[in-house]
Amino acid sequence: MEETRNFRKEKTGIVLSNKMNKTIIVAVKRKVKHPMYEKFINKTSKFYAHDESNSCSIGDTVRISETRPISKTKRWRLVEVIEKVK
Repeated sequence: MEETRNFRKEKTGIVLSNKMNKTIIVAVKRKVKHPMYEKFINKTSKFYAHDESNSCSIGDTVRISETRPISKTKRWRLVEVIEKVK
């Protein structure tokens, strides 16, 4: 019997803050349909991600991946910088 492994989740978002050492805060937007009015609403979630090289700046578009807990709040790590801010 072969076990299937669940792959880690990946999200794409924009860097809100890089003030901490080796940590960035990434905002991930999603559209949710309102249950009663059926209008689409933008919702934002913030994720703390591990940035080993301190390479990100505010406004960069990045891809983050789920990982083991690194600290009290960090459960994500930086995979790649998709687009640097101008």
